[in-house]
Amino acid sequence: MKTLGSILVALVAALHAGFLVLEMFLWTTPFGLKTFNLTPEFAAASAPLAANQGLYNGFLAAGLVWGLIARQAAFAIKVFFLACVIIAGVFGAATAKPTILFVQALPAALALLVVWLSHRVQAA
Repeated sequence: MKTLGSILVALVAALHAGFLVLEMFLWTTPFGLKTFNLTPEFAAASAPLAANQGLYNGFLAAGLVWGLIARQAAFAIKVFFLACVIIAGVFGAATAKPTILFVQALPAALALLVVWLSHRVQAA
């Protein structure tokens, strides 16, 4: 169970590293335009905001990786950063695009559930 939790945490971290790349470096490229359904004009105007958002996604990824490699407080670190991802996903779904709930919040919620369950089993 603990291994599955770590795999899911790594998957969520990889997703957020991918979001960083998309938002910071590919926002105005044909791939970025298609992924986010943007016009070139809007993409150019919003690129600084997207880069800032990408940086935050990078921080989430870094925190999750930290939780994977930390020996002390690893459970608390994973829970905190997975909760951050879930909150960001729910907020994004409510304010930007409903599918964000499934792309961002759902994988983090599944990872959090497995991490929590494996911690409970280990503590018992």
